[in-house]
Amino acid sequence: MNSFNRRDFLKLAGAAAGVAVSGFPAIVRAGEKARVIVIGGGYGGAICAKYLKMADPGIKVTLIEKESHYVSCPMSNEVISGERELDSITFTYRGLSAHGVQIMQDEITRVDPHAKAVWGSSGNKYRYDFLVVSPGVDYKWEGYNGFSEEASREKMPHAWKAGPQTILLRDQLRAMPDGGTAVIVAPPNPFRCPPGPYERAAQFANYLKHSGKTRSKVIILDQKDKFSKQGLFMQGWKQHYGNMIEWRGASGGGKVDSIDVDEMTIIGDVEDVKGDVVNVIPPQKAGHLAQVAGLANDSGWCPVDQANFESTIHKDIYVIGDACIAGSMPKSGYAANSQGKVAATHIAARINGISAPEPSYVNTCYSVIAPGHGISVAAVYTLQGGKISGVKGAGGLSPMDASAAVRAVEEKNAHGWFRNIVDDMFG
Repeated sequence: MNSFNRRDFLKLAGAAAGVAVSGFPAIVRAGEKARVIVIGGGYGGAICAKYLKMADPGIKVTLIEKESHYVSCPMSNEVISGERELDSITFTYRGLSAHGVQIMQDEITRVDPHAKAVWGSSGNKYRYDFLVVSPGVDYKWEGYNGFSEEASREKMPHAWKAGPQTILLRDQLRAMPDGGTAVIVAPPNPFRCPPGPYERAAQFANYLKHSGKTRSKVIILDQKDKFSKQGLFMQGWKQHYGNMIEWRGASGGGKVDSIDVDEMTIIGDVEDVKGDVVNVIPPQKAGHLAQVAGLANDSGWCPVDQANFESTIHKDIYVIGDACIAGSMPKSGYAANSQGKVAATHIAARINGISAPEPSYVNTCYSVIAPGHGISVAAVYTLQGGKISGVKGAGGLSPMDASAAVRAVEEKNAHGWFRNIVDDMFG
């Protein structure tokens, strides 16, 4: 049996931090050392569970997820435009089982940090030594007067969780007549996937253009005055779709006062906008479980020790992904992947009685504006004064006015990134 030593662990941790979508070998084979429960099987939770088990097979790792399959938000905009099918972004947890992760399909409804136990809607009780919570986001339905969760399910889907609403929004767009208007209400910061609404506008226009509905309009009503990769998006919209896409910032008529669901109308502070398709993306907060578990503060998000993502409210509970407050890191799938690996490294070190190395964090976000046209933003982060901050000069944006060949390479990179990261999660 191999011993778990600091030299091997440092090599392991370096691989986890520096290579965002590659695995690392198991270090030890031993009896059960500790019980770690991971709640939520998305970009953060799945990778954390896998890397914990690969780091030390002696750790009992249980992933609890209410769904039997995971449907990825990244690349879901391409389902709306018809560039791909939902099946292509849907994954099972069989790969994690093969790594020794125990998979439980259950919805956790209660967390007791003092008893170190969680309860599921099944009635099952699960005990842990360490708990990782990756609950994603929930929505502030009260954010827009007149809007509701029911309205989102039936008439104005947000589709910010991929699955049935993705299909509903796709079908609504297909049914829209030529000359119709599709409205996207982009939320205030912070929210999951900062470039997402603007890629979605491009994918709306992509469908409309190639289906011959060229007299149609896509209007973005934004609750802020700037957005991620703004110059690149606006340049790409103009290049491929002419004047089909119109963006209105908060100070330029984008601010929403209320929503008339029956009339499919957004009531703005400047003018009202009626849509044939209305995609309302609500303001957001940490996922429901984070709220009921008392892991969120007054901001609606979860404060953590940004060196390792342990909750600053409850000891031995880690919060990763969109729900946590992670300094300069955006709320993205790649950021969650990076955070899951940092948390896994720290938990494995604690269990084995050694100190974890200095953390490293990365993020890359691709957006596809049109077939053959991709853009990206990348960043490397470090811990400074207890907060995650970007490393100056590391990463950056796609260049403006790049050639068609460069944009085509970026689109291929976007699809390659997706294949690699889901293989990292579920392979």
